[in-house]
Amino acid sequence: MKPLAEQIKLDFRAGEPLYMQIARQVEQMVAAGLLQVGDQLPTVRELATELRINFNTVARAYHVLDDQGLISTQRGRGTYIWEQPTEEMMQKLKQKTLEELAQRFLEESQNLGYSPEQAAEVLRQVIAASGTADMAASNIDQEM
Repeated sequence: MKPLAEQIKLDFRAGEPLYMQIARQVEQMVAAGLLQVGDQLPTVRELATELRINFNTVARAYHVLDDQGLISTQRGRGTYIWEQPTEEMMQKLKQKTLEELAQRFLEESQNLGYSPEQAAEVLRQVIAASGTADMAASNIDQEM
């Protein structure tokens, strides 16, 4: 498995603070099974050095994850993935991730000058072209 720093992609131009980007991506890696209970995370300083950001930013991300009970920092031993999310928490993480992805798509589309309706139409076309399901496209129509 790649080191954590190689898996985290930071967008310095995004409206989302860097510490939240880190916390969100660690949550997503746990939800996807890329990080498991007991996996050790790099120290705050190691991750900050590898990402080339201030260590306080990483410390803040770890604090958010610790408050959620997702990680545990044990003095002298390191920081570990603490608990496997429950099925309900996994569904919430996945839903949150999907909503954030949709929000970024909409924001980027609007930055390019497209209306939400135009963005939705392109999404319908992509779904139809991928052959994943006509039903999925019709569900989007019903929700809009």
